[in-house]
Amino acid sequence: MRSNDQIHFCPPARVVLGCGTRSQLPALLARLGYRSGVFITDTFFSEKTPWVREYIEAAEALGITTIVFDGGKADPTTTLCDEATALIRAQIGAVQPDHVIALGGGSNIDLAKALCVTIPDGKPVAEFIGVLPNAPKALPLIALPTTAGTGSEATPGAILIDPTNATKVAVMDNVLRPVIALIDPEYTYTCPPRVTADSGVDALTHAVESYLTLDSAEFDRGGQVDPGYSGRSSLTMMFAHEAIDLCARYLVRTYDDGSDTEARIGMAYASHYAALSYGGAGLNAVHGIAYAVAGITHETHGSTNAVMLPYVLDAMRSVRHDELLKVARLFGIKDSDEARAVKELPVVIRELIGHLGIPTTLATFGIAREQLPGMVADALAVTRLAKAFPVADVPAAYASIIERAWLGQLGD
Repeated sequence: MRSNDQIHFCPPARVVLGCGTRSQLPALLARLGYRSGVFITDTFFSEKTPWVREYIEAAEALGITTIVFDGGKADPTTTLCDEATALIRAQIGAVQPDHVIALGGGSNIDLAKALCVTIPDGKPVAEFIGVLPNAPKALPLIALPTTAGTGSEATPGAILIDPTNATKVAVMDNVLRPVIALIDPEYTYTCPPRVTADSGVDALTHAVESYLTLDSAEFDRGGQVDPGYSGRSSLTMMFAHEAIDLCARYLVRTYDDGSDTEARIGMAYASHYAALSYGGAGLNAVHGIAYAVAGITHETHGSTNAVMLPYVLDAMRSVRHDELLKVARLFGIKDSDEARAVKELPVVIRELIGHLGIPTTLATFGIAREQLPGMVADALAVTRLAKAFPVADVPAAYASIIERAWLGQLGD
């Protein structure tokens, strides 16, 4: 316990986690009184796996009708959301659905979250972007993640791409947190190595970043009485610590051997625990700068986080020494000199990232040095993340981190 914590914690109403638990979902929904649903996924899951068909048949046997939208895409756009809204409303007619189910990675779950607020009245998603003065009317969401990384099954935000300027926008409200997060590790067993690496390092980033972020007592909630994020607390740090421990043990194992079911299960737990941490505490510089990296490279979210993570950790040695020491010990760094152990941690994390086949410097990512000032400006423009970075001079820190990430400098 920390006596100055200001905790505002909004986890999913129900968490169901375990191998084979997907078979329980129809009966659980029937018990809760749901009768008419919309199933959001993509064609891979609807055509290449039996999971959608198995659910539809089992739910129908219990009196639950379901329509399927399988037009989900990676990095869904506001245009896709509006098109899906129109198609779904035309299909449901006068029958208002009473729940939405999302099957897939973070992209499908984010699309489903946005659809939860657009389907009821057919409004364009643009009306729900940003912080809203009042909670919007929203359909209850059931999230079934198929990757171990994004944690969207426990967070309040849906990230979409605005195609008019290629920027990411957020629909953000606690009403979007799933009422059921069902995490069946068996969904992840067939993830290819690249997806395993990207999603796994995303989970690690969520856990570490939220473990080190601004304290809840100092966090600027912007006057919101129901904030989506509210800074780290003893509660969020407990989940983050466990998630980091699991990532240290199982992330490389899942990448090296996708048939290692113990490691797959471990990373499913790690991903959800990390989500319970960052879904309350929020994030900061890694994600803030990663958005700028993605804007130039268009690389995956996990890899753009990964390339920045060691350099952000290095920049926090003076302000988060004790926490970084605990993380170093979890990663097997046994040096009795605590300062050396903390200094070694970013090096170990960078080696891990290289092992996962992800570039470890911005230069090897294809970013030119003359692009760095623009990256600093773009990263600082994500103010909700910049203001949560617990250093005295955030602009100077961002500039230094980005420069060192381009050069590959650690530990000076």
